[in-house]
Amino acid sequence: MKPKPLTHATSYRVIYGDTDTMGVVYHANYLRWFEIGRTELFRHLGLPYQKIEDRGLMLPVSEVKCKYITPARYDDIIIINATLNTEFRAGMQFDYAITNEDGSVTHTVGYTRHAFINKQGKVVRPPAFIRELVQAVNSDQ
Repeated sequence: MKPKPLTHATSYRVIYGDTDTMGVVYHANYLRWFEIGRTELFRHLGLPYQKIEDRGLMLPVSEVKCKYITPARYDDIIIINATLNTEFRAGMQFDYAITNEDGSVTHTVGYTRHAFINKQGKVVRPPAFIRELVQAVNSDQ
């Protein structure tokens, strides 16, 4: 049986500083919103990112893909949908869809992949507490 996705939606209002002179969101801000999405997903699961770092681990981005579909604009309310891809085993992969408020327009889709590294910068296997959290959440759904 395929595990159920671990997904969380975060609302965000586009501010003027997110846009270019045409009022269109500057492309790099979507990557910031990916970060907001995965941070809020972790928090929703009861594991704020700071608690991962407190255990001596970090999750640097090793790969990113961002497909721009429809531009978001100043003052839009967007929804950042972040999903933990439980089929990715080498580290963690988060899949994203950024939509308008009612979900009828998709602005961007993409993913980020992350390695686990220790304080010495060495790549390590995903820790047991992360695997156990994912399994526990999957069994609750």
